[in-house]
Amino acid sequence: MESNADKLRGLTITSLDEEDDEPELPHQPPSASGGGGADDEDDDEEEEEVEVTLGFLEKPKSPGLLLRHLFPSKAGGIPAWLDPVNLPSGNSRCCGFCSEPLQFVLQIYAPIEENAAAFHRTLFMFMCPSMACLLRDQHEQWKHRQGNSCRSVKVFRCQMPRSNAFYSSEPPKHNGSDKPLCLGAPVCHWCGTWKGDKICGSCKKARYCSEKHQTLHWRSGHKSDCLQLISSSEASSSVLPAVGKVPASKSWPEYEIAIDYEGAFDSDSNDESNSKSLVMQRPGKPDDMIQSWMDQFEADADNKCWASFQERVSRAPKQVLRYCRESNAKPLWALSAGCPSTADIPSCNYCKGPMCYEFQIMPQLLYYFGVKNEPDSLDWATIVVYTCQGSCNQNVSYKEEFAWVQLYPTATTRP
Repeated sequence: MESNADKLRGLTITSLDEEDDEPELPHQPPSASGGGGADDEDDDEEEEEVEVTLGFLEKPKSPGLLLRHLFPSKAGGIPAWLDPVNLPSGNSRCCGFCSEPLQFVLQIYAPIEENAAAFHRTLFMFMCPSMACLLRDQHEQWKHRQGNSCRSVKVFRCQMPRSNAFYSSEPPKHNGSDKPLCLGAPVCHWCGTWKGDKICGSCKKARYCSEKHQTLHWRSGHKSDCLQLISSSEASSSVLPAVGKVPASKSWPEYEIAIDYEGAFDSDSNDESNSKSLVMQRPGKPDDMIQSWMDQFEADADNKCWASFQERVSRAPKQVLRYCRESNAKPLWALSAGCPSTADIPSCNYCKGPMCYEFQIMPQLLYYFGVKNEPDSLDWATIVVYTCQGSCNQNVSYKEEFAWVQLYPTATTRP
């Protein structure tokens, strides 16, 4: 990769077709108010088609490619924090229902070329792995105008100018010499995600984001490690496992996000049988379940929306992410019921400006994460993310954006 400033923008993605080609930006800078509500759907046919970027998961060729100073887009594992020091803290890092620390889902490197303050810009999604909390979240999202609503899905935006305290102003060389300018804040030795602001009272070495994670780490082997650390005259790094090794079994599998444009997939290449082999199928979820959903929507307003969703997704069944920040971009809804209107999308919490649709995650992500098909397993139709249209640069390192959860009809009736 060429070492000039323009090439830095290409670090967002990797090409599915030609590894040596320079990847393009995943979006265009916002120029007008973003819509995305259900009441805008009638105008779809009249509007110009926007170019949607699709995200696909690939096993990383090397774990070193997903480090924070290389500005990765990735799913699973632990986050590569853009600002490694001023991490989200307090209740913002916890589920609003069960109060447990949230689990990392994915991050998207999405700089805005014409916004100097967003030369580096990454969006981070976190989620509570409990389906019971996600069900409550779907209802709570309608209450945002009544005050700070509880959420089990949270998205944070972090951005910074080219000249900053954490990274070189020159693009990475990708020759093994790239290094961040400073160390990050110590993180939890159990989850590897949140700031470790609690310290083990015995060894004074291990750090945790919560009492629960401290307990889990103690039971999983730190009890023995702790005694060795106390008795050792020198605390060896070989005694205390490095952050990233312990939480690996507790986090979702790590993948790199590679992209291609939806227009590259010919809809005519998918025959009828392929169209019925849908993206939301996961191991253990048979075709007759899909058919039962279709029967349930017969002669219903959801039928048209569901069929459109299925046809669109069947062009690239492995997609886990849809991204488009153009001013007239809209989400791809699975159902017409439960969609927000424009009035349901809140203003930015920081600048009070409008928010616009930026990306959505698809149910196929659950397959890659190995989520089991059980009654209480995590499941969704889609989760849509709205971000500040102006990508405001307030004095907060990680600004919380707005996520809208849409579940399947069967999920909403669970006890």
